[in-house]
Amino acid sequence: MSISDGPSGSIDGFSVESVYAELLSRAPENKMEPRMAPLFRAMEVLGEPNKAFPIIHITGTNGKTSTARMIEAGLRAYGLRTGRYTSPHLSKVTERISIDGEPVSDETFVRIWDEIHPYLDIVDGELTAAGEPRLTYFEAVTILAFAVFADEPVDVAVIEVGLGGITDATNVGDGSVSVITPISLDHTELLGDDVADIAVEKAGIIKEHGFLVSAAQPMEAAQVLLEKAREVGVPYRFEGVEFGVESRVMAVGGQMLTIAGLAGRYEDLLLPLHGKHQAENAAVAVAALEAFIGGGTKELDTELLRTGFSTVTSPGRLEVVRTAPTIVVDAAHNPAGAKASAEAVLEAFNFTSLAVVVGILAEKDAVGILTELRETLGDQIAGLCLTQSSSPRAVPADELVQDAIDAGFADEDLQVEPGLDNAIEWAVAKAEENNDLAGGVLIIGSITVVAEARTLLGK
Repeated sequence: MSISDGPSGSIDGFSVESVYAELLSRAPENKMEPRMAPLFRAMEVLGEPNKAFPIIHITGTNGKTSTARMIEAGLRAYGLRTGRYTSPHLSKVTERISIDGEPVSDETFVRIWDEIHPYLDIVDGELTAAGEPRLTYFEAVTILAFAVFADEPVDVAVIEVGLGGITDATNVGDGSVSVITPISLDHTELLGDDVADIAVEKAGIIKEHGFLVSAAQPMEAAQVLLEKAREVGVPYRFEGVEFGVESRVMAVGGQMLTIAGLAGRYEDLLLPLHGKHQAENAAVAVAALEAFIGGGTKELDTELLRTGFSTVTSPGRLEVVRTAPTIVVDAAHNPAGAKASAEAVLEAFNFTSLAVVVGILAEKDAVGILTELRETLGDQIAGLCLTQSSSPRAVPADELVQDAIDAGFADEDLQVEPGLDNAIEWAVAKAEENNDLAGGVLIIGSITVVAEARTLLGK
């Protein structure tokens, strides 16, 4: 097989674009099947790539991708070759599968798809014969990720759950360290309507011979995780009990942290991300690194940790995408995330006023998100623009008006701009009203709104 010299690469008629089109032809990402048998069958016919490398497996409601990136940075500082699987992507599907901190090359993405495609056809055929839906978008991408990581090969893979845990496609792999970020209400139609039910789903990634590292949790969620860890006989460590953030101070472009880990105390860690929640994610990442590298009993090399953390980025998470005026984008897609993001904006930026642009997907708690923004940002909000992404799941901008009113916004403070380009133009003008040099723009909500805003703004 020969690989073309084109920007996306092609093999035997496949290209990144054609592979993505094939993936999109399957059941969409938000239609996940509560099943594992097809994933294990795919691993079987592919020679079990899920067993080819150790895994750090991450679930939770908020902070998964940022925590995954921090863990990956620490592993790379130790000289380990890493794979990272996260979702969703911002601009290109290859972002989901990273090798050594960079999206997998187009050529590798296409080549491995070409190699596994006949085996996916086998599984699809068996599912169809049994009257079941064929492999979904997320299941197929997950299988591709495991195959890429086995082919590279990687020393360790950092794998983020798509939804829940027990029947998430990624659970075909067994984590040597299971990481659970803060649990709150999200995807309640699928995972349950209280945090204990959601914790049961997420506890599904805790496996025998592993190690549980958990963020601070609501009491009922923590109890579920504790019982699961005891049931399978693995060590467990919780933020706020065995490890945590000892101190943090604002620094240029981020914050300086001191973290009390499981086995050591780590001072002067520069984290180039904003917000208390990111500092807490960093503490979880440190504990996960200690668990993976030294079983939770060996202190990490502080200089290596500093080096790793200094390189961390988290696109679309309180990311400054333009200045004059400053425009910040953030994918906060549930009330807890919106509250954390709003608090971080107040802490990290000296805005005198904020023009806020919001777009939300249909299955999300729009009133809850808007309420948290109003209550946390308060008088800093100079105006709220309701918009929508091009996603078919996006709530139409005019339908968000009632949600905003229910959240406590006054009708006269609302602007409706279905086109995101017009929404951004409105927000920039609002931020610059009266020659306010310290006015800012916050674009917040669904990952699709953030992704499209980044593209429009040249990121």
